[in-house]
Amino acid sequence: MLHEFKKIGEFMFREGLVDSHGGDMSLRQGDRIFITSREAMLGDLEDNDIVEVGLEAGGGDERASKEVNTHRAIYKETGAQAIIHTHSPQAVAISLTDNKIIPQDAEGLAVFRSAAIVRAHQAIASEEVNRLLPTFLQGNSIVAVVRGHGVFAIGKEMEEAYKYASCLENSCRILVAMRASASKSPQAAKESHPPSRPNRPMPGQRSAIPPGIGVMDRSRYNKR
Repeated sequence: MLHEFKKIGEFMFREGLVDSHGGDMSLRQGDRIFITSREAMLGDLEDNDIVEVGLEAGGGDERASKEVNTHRAIYKETGAQAIIHTHSPQAVAISLTDNKIIPQDAEGLAVFRSAAIVRAHQAIASEEVNRLLPTFLQGNSIVAVVRGHGVFAIGKEMEEAYKYASCLENSCRILVAMRASASKSPQAAKESHPPSRPNRPMPGQRSAIPPGIGVMDRSRYNKR
């Protein structure tokens, strides 16, 4: 079990899904949960960084990740056997502007189709998140984003949950690149910078150009 935690934690850190002390992950075995400890470095886990707790609050909670009750809520309401929680930068960025993440790449559409964005007044380890988040991880929904905070992905095993979190972040990179490209397109530039108009004198000012200059007088041609 420790080997699996270490392997996936290192993958998450290398991919940039978590910062040095961010994120957490857990496995469920019956009515017991094995979860990373508070302030653990997922990229360099040690033996004492894995804490065993129950499905209900109790002993060990003071050492467990501060998201432990969110993990409990997900396990109680879903069929998950593993949970990955990341602070994926691109997914978090999109969560601040969108209501749902719909991938545009074939892989994302094949793997998760869409990811809900959960909006809560307090995003980190709050009762509101614990109540809302599991409802977005039901049925075929395997990954969701808490607005401004991070991704929660579930699976039958840790590697499966990691796959979903990684796939979501890759789809979000593509979405961000698409939007950046669209904003730099010639049409977008034309719309954002309308053609300049010739300078006109302000009311009460006389133009420095005498009347008739620059305008061809064709009256003499009309006399022929």
